Amino acid sequence: MKLLTLIYWLRMALGIMSGAVCAFFSNFLVGNGVDGTNVLLLSISLTLLIYMVTLNLLKRKYQNQVENPSKIAMTGIGMYFVAWIAFYTLFYTIIYVATGNVLAYPAVG
Repeated sequence: MKLLTLIYWLRMALGIMSGAVCAFFSNFLVGNGVDGTNVLLLSISLTLLIYMVTLNLLKRKYQNQVENPSKIAMTGIGMYFVAWIAFYTLFYTIIYVATGNVLAYPAVG
């Protein structure tokens, strides 16, 4: 497997992991009374932090093995954020329902 292909799939796996971490973190914050906008902004900040830390680690390890170091930063960036938003939504919904935080809507009529 080529190095950039490996980095691409690693980004996807990190996006999934970041989505799960942010979902657990968000559910904890919502349970402690933090409003939705702040929870979303904190989740975005956390996923950007995870991306930047892993970018730094990947650059240190693979900088001499690619012809252009900026390729490390750009490879899989879209997949990371698409995987993050998809799995953040999925895990947040599963946790929200599993913990019994579902809102009870009154019957219409």
